[in-house]
Amino acid sequence: MLLAVLVGLVVLHGLRQRPRVPPPGTVVADVPRQDDLDHGSRLQRGDFTLTTRARFELTARVLSREDYRFDAGAALAPVDLALGWGPMSDGAVLAKISISQGNRFYHWHVDEFPIPRRDIETSSANMHMIPASDVVRRALERVHTGEVVHLQGFLVDASRPDGWQWHTSMTREDTGNGACELVYVEDIAEASP
Repeated sequence: MLLAVLVGLVVLHGLRQRPRVPPPGTVVADVPRQDDLDHGSRLQRGDFTLTTRARFELTARVLSREDYRFDAGAALAPVDLALGWGPMSDGAVLAKISISQGNRFYHWHVDEFPIPRRDIETSSANMHMIPASDVVRRALERVHTGEVVHLQGFLVDASRPDGWQWHTSMTREDTGNGACELVYVEDIAEASP
């Protein structure tokens, strides 16, 4: 019985991770939309206090996804999505870029650049997803690599009473440690490419 459950979980994980293939060419032309807030509001999620920094909305191709269960932020943001727009939503470009995620980072590698390096850096990002509700959590669980999604919510900073803090990036121009967006997701759905 235990073996059947384990096999079922492996199959389910495989189906969830199976890439979807949108049509060739740039499937998302628009860049993410961000409206910075002068005075953010505070939201409480268990022990976590979230401070809204900007209203945030984007349509993007899912380049990769990584689920988290055991790190310090897993209770808040159980999934990271590496997302691409503009040239980083083009299947011909992506075929020449190796993409992976781990330890809350998004990594890419090329043998030869299909587009300029800076275009890769500014047309994609790793985003830590905080579901605003159980409905959003279930929608995030169904997201597949390769599909095009539309999401909206807020960029937020997070903290706990023990001094732990997690800050969002406020630009798509940065790279490296601290360049990921921390997104409080109010709505996410598959979008038409």
